Amino acid sequence: MSHKAGFVNIIGNPNVGKSTLMNAFIGEKLSIITSKAQTTRHRILGIVNGEDFQVVLSDTPGIIKPAYELQESMMGFVKSAFEDADILIYMVEIGEQALKDEAFFNKITASKIPVLLLLNKIDISDQAQLETQVQLWAQKVPNAEIIPISALQGFQVKEVFHRIIELLPESPAFYPKDQLTDKPERFFINETIREKILLHYKKEIPYAVEIETEEFFEEEKIIRMRSVIMVERETQKGIIIGHKGAALKRVGVEARKDLEKFFGKQIHLELYVKVNKNWRSNQNQLRRFGYNQK
Repeated sequence: MSHKAGFVNIIGNPNVGKSTLMNAFIGEKLSIITSKAQTTRHRILGIVNGEDFQVVLSDTPGIIKPAYELQESMMGFVKSAFEDADILIYMVEIGEQALKDEAFFNKITASKIPVLLLLNKIDISDQAQLETQVQLWAQKVPNAEIIPISALQGFQVKEVFHRIIELLPESPAFYPKDQLTDKPERFFINETIREKILLHYKKEIPYAVEIETEEFFEEEKIIRMRSVIMVERETQKGIIIGHKGAALKRVGVEARKDLEKFFGKQIHLELYVKVNKNWRSNQNQLRRFGYNQK
């Protein structure tokens, strides 16, 4: 029996549903999901294995015009997604007209590999709008196969996955068959905490935050972990902690519940807040947090 394997990389504007789609394919919550832009900061691999296939999915940050060093690094992850893809998924949502970066868009239309253009969120549109959008994207990206979907509702998700398998090249597996992702456990702890901050804090606060898990001790029935929430200014530290520590406690309680589901064990989570001035513009700090690979 022949075996297929390849890299399927998902790109698109912020908030079009890339992380929702990836999690739907995998059946696990690897990428955090919120309604805020720039929720995904890293390039995250999720691996789906079958007896005769291995699909290596890649969720990438939404395409933006970078305003500071962190965002430059995020767009570097997107650029790398073009370089090793066997199949490119370009995800757009109903009502969208263009990609936010013309150079990336030109790479899609000039692509020599299969491109699946997924028109997402069709559950909030009508038939007339859907037909208009399909025509629009067929003209803009003539090299793409257009498939209307709803990642959130699961509409056509299985069909897209079967099409991916059909398009994959014959190849041995790239990763062990029991591997789910390329990221370590601490990465998912950090992302789970960051998701709660994105959900509960407003304005600049979520974007000025980075998480570092300093301790991770796994025992038979419990995992003990200690994580630090980094902010850029003292005022942000106060907002994260909240009155009598109430805001920080809420983040900790919600993150612990999600982590217990993820690890299947009782979790003891300690959270601290520290000021790390201007880390988003500091090359050394970005490297430390896994962003800047220069």
